[in-house]
Amino acid sequence: MIELYLLLAALMTGMALVGLFRTTDLLRRVLALNVLGSAVFLLLVTLARTAEGIDPLPHAMVLTGIVVAVSTTAAVLALTVQAHERGRRGEGP
Repeated sequence: MIELYLLLAALMTGMALVGLFRTTDLLRRVLALNVLGSAVFLLLVTLARTAEGIDPLPHAMVLTGIVVAVSTTAAVLALTVQAHERGRRGEGP
């Protein structure tokens, strides 16, 4: 079962990297970065299982990462909206 989660994390990483580097749309890049972050979270939680049980440190890192990802996504989306408005008004970058 662990191999399935590792394969899913690898597929999500590949899809995110393709989406990140092949598009010029800022919103799609933000979504690709969020998918990449989710793949990393899945990988960390999958690798947290040890012979003695479950290591709580990767889970704490994932919880912290989720908080950071949400706040970063909000800031980047605000900047994306601002860049879109400037482009629509004809102002420079």
